[in-house]
Amino acid sequence: MRTGGLRRKQRSRETNAAGYIFISPWLIGFLLLTLWPIAQSFYLSFTEYSLLEDPVWTGLDNYRSILTDDSTFTKSLSVTFLFVLFSVPLKLIFSLLVAMALSKSLRGMNAYRTAIYFPSLIGGSIAVAALWRNMFGLDGYINQVLAWFGIEGIGWISNPSTSLGTLILLNTWQFGSTMVIFLAGLKQIPQELYESASVDGAGKLRKFWNITLPMLSPVMFFNLILGVIGSFQTFTSAFIITKGGPVNSTYMYALFLYEKAFKHYQMGYASALAWILLTIVALLTMINFFASRYWVFYESEGGRPK
Repeated sequence: MRTGGLRRKQRSRETNAAGYIFISPWLIGFLLLTLWPIAQSFYLSFTEYSLLEDPVWTGLDNYRSILTDDSTFTKSLSVTFLFVLFSVPLKLIFSLLVAMALSKSLRGMNAYRTAIYFPSLIGGSIAVAALWRNMFGLDGYINQVLAWFGIEGIGWISNPSTSLGTLILLNTWQFGSTMVIFLAGLKQIPQELYESASVDGAGKLRKFWNITLPMLSPVMFFNLILGVIGSFQTFTSAFIITKGGPVNSTYMYALFLYEKAFKHYQMGYASALAWILLTIVALLTMINFFASRYWVFYESEGGRPK
């Protein structure tokens, strides 16, 4: 008996060792490329560091300066909140509508899905941002189309009242990944529920409100969390299309952080900005998780909120 127990322990140790060896590439990458930069950023947020000289410990000065003296921080944060407030719901609604249209069993539907999803593969690239700038410029394609109908266009990007709207529109257009997740969620809804509702005389709107939305609420919650986190990190479109202008109307928080780090070489200040952003996103995520118990339907929990 004792010999058998020793053999089992030996096999268990060998199995564990093999597991550690297999995950070691990921573990080393995580420690060196993720955990170490995070810890270093947290340390630098309490220092004055310009890349050219050693960091100088300043305590909470960076945080104090950001929260009390920096008007650009307030402006960039308000622009980013406005962007998140409009872009996330619009993207969710548009993605859901497209996913519902593509969930039909029609001939050639796979080709339609591929064609609609394809632009999202390059949706966040610099090339698309440059294309968007050409489309919405004063002499861009949008104004050229409007001119065919005798409508005089405006500088969509150069006008402070419409510039942020163009970035929101671009973010909404990048709906492919969100749409695919909605599409997978729609496929998981049991058709028996719709058939039973039809027997009871329920119409399309009632089926959507009483079956589709509740059954899809966990997927919607997942997309909401990803959308909020991703929108707070929006950088490429603001950097390439508008440079934060005009009149700082599109000056996103990530752009502000980038310029502090790589234009003004205030790495300590930029690190503090990054940690403030992380705190804001974490708080919003916690609030969303708390609120989810009132509207997310979990079938595994018998419909009871978690």
